[in-house]
Amino acid sequence: MLTPSPDIIQLLAAFAPAFTQPTFRKVQMLIYGAILAPGKRTVTAALRVLGQEHTPNFGKYHRVLNQARWSPLQLSRILLGLLLRAFVPHGTKIIVLVDETLERRAGKKIVYKGWFRDAVRSTTHKVVTTLGIRWLCLCLLVSVPWSQRAWALPFLVVPVLSEKTCQKRKKPHRSGVWWTAYLLKKLRTWYPDLDFVLVGDGGFAAIALVAACQALHVTLISRLRLDAKLFDFAGSQPASKRGPKPKKGDRQPNLAARLLDPQMRWQKTLLCWYGGEEKAVEYVSEVCLWYTEGQDPVPIRWVLVRYEETHPRTGKVTQKAGAFLCSDTTDLTLPAEQILAWYVGRWNIEVTFEEVRAHLGLETQRQWSVRAIERTTPCLLGIFSLVVLMGKVLHPETLPLAQCGWYHKDEATFSDVLGAVRGHLWGAMQYTESACGAPLCLIPQAIWQRLQQVACYAA
Repeated sequence: MLTPSPDIIQLLAAFAPAFTQPTFRKVQMLIYGAILAPGKRTVTAALRVLGQEHTPNFGKYHRVLNQARWSPLQLSRILLGLLLRAFVPHGTKIIVLVDETLERRAGKKIVYKGWFRDAVRSTTHKVVTTLGIRWLCLCLLVSVPWSQRAWALPFLVVPVLSEKTCQKRKKPHRSGVWWTAYLLKKLRTWYPDLDFVLVGDGGFAAIALVAACQALHVTLISRLRLDAKLFDFAGSQPASKRGPKPKKGDRQPNLAARLLDPQMRWQKTLLCWYGGEEKAVEYVSEVCLWYTEGQDPVPIRWVLVRYEETHPRTGKVTQKAGAFLCSDTTDLTLPAEQILAWYVGRWNIEVTFEEVRAHLGLETQRQWSVRAIERTTPCLLGIFSLVVLMGKVLHPETLPLAQCGWYHKDEATFSDVLGAVRGHLWGAMQYTESACGAPLCLIPQAIWQRLQQVACYAA
């Protein structure tokens, strides 16, 4: 049996209202097993690592995922509340990152599967499609005490099915933009008074999402196409002219043409760029209307950026450019540096996806039922945030780092947090002696030294 510290028990007790009492006891076992298990994150692997491989009624743990009645949306609300209380100071802007990730799954019984572009395997000149399930993930961007880099903590995940899959299941097709607007309404319902900033890549630069964010008073930061149609604001209509008032003014030059305009007044600044380095960039920014056919124009602030980039291998210097948008209608005077800094922070969600695959076994689960598939992947991503919360409870200020001779760490990564939580849970394990004879426990020396370091640090 596992008997963690009272702080860990109290942390998990916050999720108890979402389950019945018998189901919650099984959920706790699955959470501990998913954290401790190496390799595949299956129900049997979670039971085996806890010493429950001889449990006769093991099927009840499978039924937690495919039959038990509980709401992942309610768990997301509880998890978000815990993350806000632990990491976000009161009165600050809530930075929410949104992105899609692909879970590679194949099999006749995986009804949610479809063919999607694999962003990891694709390049600029070659698009690779992979069979799997596409997930839309919302993450909270927070500062943790053990690292200077901000961390993206998942709290809300939904599947985004392909159009062909929706036709097979006879369900309406919902795009990632539609689901993002839907989830933002949920966030605004949960927290009507908080100031949210949504940051996404170019796939979320849609007028429909900009209009939804402005209606919900959520600031949207995203990339913008260089050929986007930009217009002046509509002027006043003469009193002698009848008919509807104009919605937009004259057409402006697109951003690609502005890059070549020698009369553009560029401003220089230093930004904290990807990888923590400082990048010298030039930018120009204005406020205008963005319009596409069939939709009403929306006001945005665009930021056009250009900078030099050196190839790490050849040393060749190339000129790069990009455009970004901000949809905050209440404060279109936001500094361009702040807009760019928020967008650069979006890369942390990609780090989270990689860490979940490397350390929490994403894409290794083997459930077939629709309900289990809908629940397992969001739970694995949620366990990432739960492990960080546990690490914050166990080590509020500093965290022991796992060092090696060929790589020196200055800051903690998720593997360090997971190692600290695992060390605590292993120390809380109560072992029983075998009745067949003298017990024999062989532990690798490296693991034993690591556990001793964690135990001494905690003491």
